[in-house]
Amino acid sequence: MKTVYNILCILFGVGMIIFGANKFFNFMPTPKLTPEQLEMFNAFGKIGWLMPLIAITEIVGGLLVLLPKTRAVGALVMLPIIIGILAHHFHHDPSGIVPGLVFAVILLWILWENRKKYSQLMN
Repeated sequence: MKTVYNILCILFGVGMIIFGANKFFNFMPTPKLTPEQLEMFNAFGKIGWLMPLIAITEIVGGLLVLLPKTRAVGALVMLPIIIGILAHHFHHDPSGIVPGLVFAVILLWILWENRKKYSQLMN
């Protein structure tokens, strides 16, 4: 089971690095967006620092999750990103939520495996 966990952590980390890098280099095709989504992404574009911040957070969080020593903090870094992904899909694109749910389940597993490391934060 530990091997499966480590493989999923690697896939999660690499996936987040790829999605973050795509925000800078646009190498993946963009799905057809609704007018509401276009309006939202145009608003994000007007806030010039927002998408680069999200991209950098995805890249750094992905790198942290790749390494077992930093995996616990990487999972915490990725938590608001995954929540945002799920919120976006629930509200704007329910048909595309499956990949986000897969990443969310992996992240929950990472958080669960590192729960003892978080006990200091709760005291």
